[in-house]
Amino acid sequence: MANATFNRRRLLQASGAGSLAAVFAALADGTAMADPGRLAADSPAVADLGPAVVQFSLMSSLLVGDTVYIGSRNLNPARIVGFHLPTGTITARTDLGSGYSIQALAADATGRYLYAGVLRDGIDGKPNIYRWDLGTPDLPAVGVAETGDRDIRALAVAPDGRVYAAGGGQTTNPPALWEYDPGTGATTSWGVPDPGATIAQAIAATASTVYFGTGSTLGGGSGSSPARLFAFDRATRMSANILPADVATGVSVTSLNVLDGQLGVGVKGPGKSVLINLSDHTDYTVIPKTGVMFRQLGNQVFFVKEPGVWAYNTGTKKITQILTEDVGAIWGLDVFGSQAVAGSSYDVISINPATATALKYDLAGAGAPGGPQLCMGLAAGAGDVYVGGTGTIARHQAGPAAVSYLRATGEAKDAVVVGGILYTGQYNSRGIYAYDPATGQLPHQVAALPAGQNRPLDICWDATNGLVLAGAQNDTGGGGCFAAYNPATGQVTTKVNPIDTLQMVRAVATKDGVAYLGGDNIYGTGPRSTVVAWDPTTNQELWRLDPGQTSGVAALAIQGRYLYGMSRRAAGLFVIDLETRALVHTGDLRSVCTDFGALTVSRGMVYGVSDTTVFRIDPATFAVSVVVAGINGGWYSGPHITADEQGALYTLRGPNLVRIDDGAAVQGLRRQGSGR
Repeated sequence: MANATFNRRRLLQASGAGSLAAVFAALADGTAMADPGRLAADSPAVADLGPAVVQFSLMSSLLVGDTVYIGSRNLNPARIVGFHLPTGTITARTDLGSGYSIQALAADATGRYLYAGVLRDGIDGKPNIYRWDLGTPDLPAVGVAETGDRDIRALAVAPDGRVYAAGGGQTTNPPALWEYDPGTGATTSWGVPDPGATIAQAIAATASTVYFGTGSTLGGGSGSSPARLFAFDRATRMSANILPADVATGVSVTSLNVLDGQLGVGVKGPGKSVLINLSDHTDYTVIPKTGVMFRQLGNQVFFVKEPGVWAYNTGTKKITQILTEDVGAIWGLDVFGSQAVAGSSYDVISINPATATALKYDLAGAGAPGGPQLCMGLAAGAGDVYVGGTGTIARHQAGPAAVSYLRATGEAKDAVVVGGILYTGQYNSRGIYAYDPATGQLPHQVAALPAGQNRPLDICWDATNGLVLAGAQNDTGGGGCFAAYNPATGQVTTKVNPIDTLQMVRAVATKDGVAYLGGDNIYGTGPRSTVVAWDPTTNQELWRLDPGQTSGVAALAIQGRYLYGMSRRAAGLFVIDLETRALVHTGDLRSVCTDFGALTVSRGMVYGVSDTTVFRIDPATFAVSVVVAGINGGWYSGPHITADEQGALYTLRGPNLVRIDDGAAVQGLRRQGSGR
């Protein structure tokens, strides 16, 4: 049961490991974090299958001199490595003292200092801006500033060395523009130019002006602001929105880069980019293609529009594609000599724009230091267990060392195995992917979701109708969608906002050909936990019920005549009788769950997992009991639990995949007359 809010805080607490240092050590060497001594004597058998996903993944890259510096993603500790282009090897590394990913890198005009901004779980008193002295790369990067926003998503360094940061990350606080002065060490807010924005992910600076891009994504919709571009006068700190009308319908400004006399502006939504004259903001050129990460070489302006890299000729006004291969997500673009250099999910890529040819350097082969990674979707079946990572899916087969990695662009937020074939809900805006191990073809898209429905959240199999069912979220516009994909015909049927315009489809369960959709509303008003019965063949609602939860649905599962649901935050349990369409039970799960959770069914029993605990729900009494305490899984997109055909359960303990056999306890309950 995937979800959009991260579940890292428990991983970074000392619960079950004795100290934060022990948690870090567990992540470093892949050992389990839970203390077996904490488990009761009658606890189920728990087998440790080793680290679920091990790799190096990135979220940023920047060329400084002849070295591409790369910021890691979902690794602990967060790290920066230097990839030396002339030798094709990793020649430098530094680890940061906070954060789980590095989305922002910027260098000063001298190339001496590299600044990094991190994504983090909360405002915790630790730095979210670091500085690495590239003149002494053996010395670690130093935390130099903490802004009042949780995340740093973009950094820029003005010619005089002052650093500017954009980010946000808290739905209650719109993003501010922040300045760090290395001369005084002071960190200052320049204020919030748009109270309706939910994110700021683009920034650029010149000697006179700071450009600050805002918008609404990662929780947009419900009256939040559209894309805006503010030009701040560095002398007065006054600002004005200068976003041209041609792209004002966009949802967010996603990229800003200072070029030769122009500002490259990427905007999500309108299908266009713009080049704004730095001397006259009313003078601009429209590029008829969405783009990010603008770089200039002569009269060629390079930019990224996945799955490729493009060039816009400022003289002829023509656009050509200079990288045609899908290389996964691209996190950086620069110019080195006559080449364009990109940092992708897996490689550093040198692109010859004249011939549209590319030379790839595999990061793992070059020595990039990987490690156990925070995980996403999970599925088991046909003898395999699949775990989603960033840009990859780990396939665990029988045997202690039988782990292979399948390149899959984006992130598998949830997954299901049907007849030996893996189906995933693939973020960002990748729809439904499939992988058949019999063919050897890598995971690939088999069904697209409607525009804007970028974040699949839950996926399951409707055996009655032969359909893969999925629920999704629209990050920028609010609401969500339902999708039913038929593998036999290749057709997909979708419905945008089947619950209402505010509730995403957080959870999907199915029985006897009917899909049950669980809603989640992240906004302050409106219904927030509606359950809708849906006919996937006619694509119509059958009935709906409000279980009266104070927060949205986290997960759904069906056993017998009952639909089990758990809600977020307040961690409530609710049970609906599908025959009478009535709410028959509500309960409290706060002793085993603090926010997100997942549910599955095995051997006639309903099981759940939270950030801390694996638990079971008695199908006769609805009583909740602990199966494994201190599970503390290393999840990025909320906890998951799944079962194979034999009834074994799979989830994470720390960064490791574990198999849980609860068969003895189930038999005991049945002997007592509880199970059915």
